[in-house]
Amino acid sequence: QVQLVESGGGLVQPGGSLRLSCTASGFTLGSYVIGWFRSAPGNGREAIACIVSSDDSTWYSDSVKGRFTVSRDRVKTTVFLQMNNLKPEDTAVYYCEADEYGSSCVDPPAYDYRGPGTQVTVSS
Repeated sequence: QVQLVESGGGLVQPGGSLRLSCTASGFTLGSYVIGWFRSAPGNGREAIACIVSSDDSTWYSDSVKGRFTVSRDRVKTTVFLQMNNLKPEDTAVYYCEADEYGSSCVDPPAYDYRGPGTQVTVSS
């Protein structure tokens, strides 16, 4: 059973940075996909970043490209989302989701697992 737990959220001023972590356990195969999503009131669920474990390929939405970076610690099966130059419109609950057998961010991953989420608030 795959389990995901996010951490690292909080309150930050516009222009600031945060690093979110998604700690995963329970993967049984070598290749998996972790996606980052966010959900804000009235905006629905937005996919913002993705990483594939087999080749570290990544994908970003236009809304975060150039400001956010997704990476992973191969030993600890932890995926990070470094968020720079944060804007008030980045305020949301951030989730990581996992496709346990995935191999691509482009072919829509079949996300089967989701963490509880962590709140990010960007405000002065």
